Amino acid sequence: MRTISSRQNPLVHQFRDAATGRTAGTSLVLLDGPHLVATALDAALPMPVAAVMDAELDDPEFADLVARLEACGADVAVVTSNLMAAMSPVRTPSGIIALAECRLADATSLLAAPSALVLVAADVQDPGNLGALVRAAEAASATGVIASGLSADPLSWKAMRGSMGSALRLPVASALDTRDLVTAAQAAGLQTIAAVPRDGAAPDAIDWRRPTMLLIGGEGPGLPLGVIDAAGLCVTVPMAAPVESLNVSVAGALLLYAARQQRVSVR
Repeated sequence: MRTISSRQNPLVHQFRDAATGRTAGTSLVLLDGPHLVATALDAALPMPVAAVMDAELDDPEFADLVARLEACGADVAVVTSNLMAAMSPVRTPSGIIALAECRLADATSLLAAPSALVLVAADVQDPGNLGALVRAAEAASATGVIASGLSADPLSWKAMRGSMGSALRLPVASALDTRDLVTAAQAAGLQTIAAVPRDGAAPDAIDWRRPTMLLIGGEGPGLPLGVIDAAGLCVTVPMAAPVESLNVSVAGALLLYAARQQRVSVR
């Protein structure tokens, strides 16, 4: 390990650049905290660089992560708490950060998966909500997630924290046009189901055992009418009055678990 103490060190700038968006021209994503770093190590993702706070070196959990990082060839730097605060994007730094190589999946390949259950997050602009949807999708045994339209970057550090590392395991893709995505899914033999706040079918009335694309819209406006019309099938989470809508990640999780319940029961 090497020790750095200057904010002008290139490593500091590398982490700060990664915090503002995925590093241009690379597949590097920023991971903050021992859980995400351990998840990336477990997934055998290449991790070229990492930094650990000097005050954490005596902690067995951090010492083990440092040993694993060095064993896989990572350049590990020891930094002070002040320097970690400059390198980490979170308000209260966790004590260890790393850059890992993680690429988006191909959206077309997700549609071709056997027994596909693909969640499309359309125009979900809050990265925390998007990350929570990815986490719910993995927990419900979905085969992948596609962030479409104006959605946040699913591999940004905020979305990664929201997914608690699920984005490092579950195939995650992106697409510019949600309507085109519906057309492609239907051509691939998937039923396309739009989540709407009212007047859709009850979740247990849907045959989730079929290859399926579930579309859920962003905070506030929901799915565009053109996308809803193109999807054909609609589903609504039942809600007691006067509640009219749910947080997008909550609604997505409820629908995904309705799908899981059917799919697990037929195995």
